[in-house]
Amino acid sequence: MESETVKSEVIKQVKAQYAIDNARQLIDKVNEHCFEKCVPKPGASLSSSEQTCFTQCMEKYMAAWNQVSATYIRRIQQEH
Repeated sequence: MESETVKSEVIKQVKAQYAIDNARQLIDKVNEHCFEKCVPKPGASLSSSEQTCFTQCMEKYMAAWNQVSATYIRRIQQEH
């Protein structure tokens, strides 16, 4: 029984690490995509239009990612 507990904990840790890695990749992609789109000439700070563009871009990117994730989870659940 103890080995099942250890196995369960290891699986939980792997899932948590996977979620962290996915979040990190998402943030990197959002920053890369939205920064390139909204900040054509980087400076010491962002203008208000650059900030607005960046915020809207991130919101769109996150909404799309959430939709894809939800669809993926539904499909996986239907298979099991």
